[in-house]
Amino acid sequence: MHGMIRELNLQVSNAQEYNALCFDERLGLLVDREVIDRDNRRFTKRLKAAKFKEQAMIEDINWSPKRKLDKATFMQLASSQWIAHHQNVVFCGPTGTGKTWLACALGYRACLDGYTVYFRRLSKLFQEISAAKLDGTSLSLMNKLAKYDLLILDDL
Repeated sequence: MHGMIRELNLQVSNAQEYNALCFDERLGLLVDREVIDRDNRRFTKRLKAAKFKEQAMIEDINWSPKRKLDKATFMQLASSQWIAHHQNVVFCGPTGTGKTWLACALGYRACLDGYTVYFRRLSKLFQEISAAKLDGTSLSLMNKLAKYDLLILDDL
């Protein structure tokens, strides 16, 4: 209940400001702070577990015409509904066009939306699978990968 404790300390240190509020309002602030604190911790945990290569966000996308990105389609993908429907997205294009960055931006948005994400270069994943087969932990690795809502496989 770290969020509640922080909010209570804030209320105590600013007693004049909070004394005007009734008990229900002050309790509501305590509960709200705890909920926000827990949501933030879960988001931070999902983001750390994703292991993104790039720190990318949808809001930072360069929509210049030379990139030939369909903004409407990409914003539809940003809703993360395709993840809930167990659909796939494949980015195709020449080297250096930002495919990894765009995938990371979608992954970041998925983390915000509460999905678990795992980013891996395909070559690294193949190495992990080979090593797991050798040491007998391939079933464990496959179970681990199956728990993620979204796998982002880079450099296919």
